[in-house]
Amino acid sequence: MNAPRPKPKPFANQHACAILIVGAGPAGLSAALAAAPSGRSIVVLDDNPAPGGQVWRNGAGAAPPGPLQQLQEALARYPHVRMRCGTRVVAAHGSHALLLESADSAWVQGFEQLILCTGARELLLPFPGWTLPGVTGAGGLQALIKSGLPVRGQRIVIAGSGPLLLAAAASAAQAGAQVLRVAEQSSWGQVAAFGVGLLRWPSKLIQAATLAHPAYRCGSYVLAAQGESRVHSVQLRQGAHTVQLDCDRLAVGFGLVPHVELGRLLGCATRRSAQGGLALQVDAEQTTSVPYIFAAGECTGAGGAELSISEGHLAGLAAMGQAATAAHMHARRRWQDFANRVDTHFALRPELSTLAQADTLLCRCEDVAYGSVAACKNWNDAKLHQRCGMGACQGRICGAAAQHLFDWEAPAPRPPLSPARVSTLSLAGDESEALP
Repeated sequence: MNAPRPKPKPFANQHACAILIVGAGPAGLSAALAAAPSGRSIVVLDDNPAPGGQVWRNGAGAAPPGPLQQLQEALARYPHVRMRCGTRVVAAHGSHALLLESADSAWVQGFEQLILCTGARELLLPFPGWTLPGVTGAGGLQALIKSGLPVRGQRIVIAGSGPLLLAAAASAAQAGAQVLRVAEQSSWGQVAAFGVGLLRWPSKLIQAATLAHPAYRCGSYVLAAQGESRVHSVQLRQGAHTVQLDCDRLAVGFGLVPHVELGRLLGCATRRSAQGGLALQVDAEQTTSVPYIFAAGECTGAGGAELSISEGHLAGLAAMGQAATAAHMHARRRWQDFANRVDTHFALRPELSTLAQADTLLCRCEDVAYGSVAACKNWNDAKLHQRCGMGACQGRICGAAAQHLFDWEAPAPRPPLSPARVSTLSLAGDESEALP
């Protein structure tokens, strides 16, 4: 009988810290602030050039929002909390360390406890013309505008599902764009029921009223984008009719896919999210199936900034061994209820899984058409025989789409998690667990 495997020891090196937080969005910053009074060394990583994540992204086209400024000012009072932006996680290095890379350096970061706040990305489903220049995700359009993309005077159509559509429309309008249509695939009945339920969340009701747009239509979804060198028009289904609108940009968002790759690589268990993808599984204290790894925010299931803040706070408390108060638990339940209502009333209609034609690209990195992949039995079959998911994004886009379209098991993550320099990979040394 084999002897029990010894408990992994923290990786000791010059960069070791007590608590490592991956992600500097609402969840990550809240976790750092909750854990900061412990006095333990804390490092917060993010691959963006500045804190805020996707929700609080700021740049040339947007000032930092108030909540982000408040968290940054509060964290600035703790010199033992270090922020490392512009930093990517390349791979795991044993059980208590990560291999990291920035623009000009690379190192192995050791930790005692890890909090994953890796967020989520947009679910992009294929339809004819979705790869044309000028077609982006709804959140992608927001990020581009905040980063300084000039859209003044451009005609923009926004389609998909969920509250993000109105937020994207507001960002575009504030930047001087002409929003021709906001096409919500959910029915008027579902959206109305969601609106009535907002009485429980007055701040969200006020926000919805503020973002209301005259071009908002329910029961409407994208059929195809047309153009040659870039998009110049879009076809929409509106009830029983087809509508065609000339436009300069099309932004389509079908919801969010949790970033679970790092968690899965580290052995954390997952569950099916409300939108059908995978999310990191956590308990009441935001602990994953790996005892020293916690997770918070949209990597545990998309739910908005408020839920991410609540979960981040709980994860930070748990990491420093402090029990949450009843108020903390109530805040998480309250915002989880809101997230559940969003999932219920903006569930994707079946028609969205039938938009792609045989020649519509599914994997845009490797130019693999939907028809080629539809004949495959599973993800490995599509990867081996059609090269689907073999490109730069490593299946993050087409893998999520294939999971939604064909109900395939998500591709298993393998290091490196992002493109890295050879010199960075050499830091893995001879440790067998660094690059399995």
